[in-house]
Amino acid sequence: MADSRDPEPDDDGTEPDPRFTFANERTFLAWSRTALALVVAGLGVVQLLPPFPGVPVGRHLLGVPLIVFGAIVAVTAYNEWTRSQRALRHGRPLPRSVMPLIMAVIVATMGALSAIVVLVSALR
Repeated sequence: MADSRDPEPDDDGTEPDPRFTFANERTFLAWSRTALALVVAGLGVVQLLPPFPGVPVGRHLLGVPLIVFGAIVAVTAYNEWTRSQRALRHGRPLPRSVMPLIMAVIVATMGALSAIVVLVSALR
């Protein structure tokens, strides 16, 4: 049995205050810029960074995850925007965002991986 608070799939709800819609869109665009920056940084690492001595796959170990994480952030940003817009249209509280957690994990992982590649390269 469906929860009476859940809208029907065809129910678009009511138009929210445009300020909230625009704020939601600006947040989506900010995450989209972050995703694009991750992809471009990954491409830059793979294509422009000189090879690490002793770690021939070092550039790919650093660049490819950035590209993949950029794609994940882009898709997640769209899902977050959709969930938030739906909540605004139905007068419900905004859902918690997973984006800060995703970014924290990405930055920590890439920082650790970068340190490992640089240290291994320096030791060889």
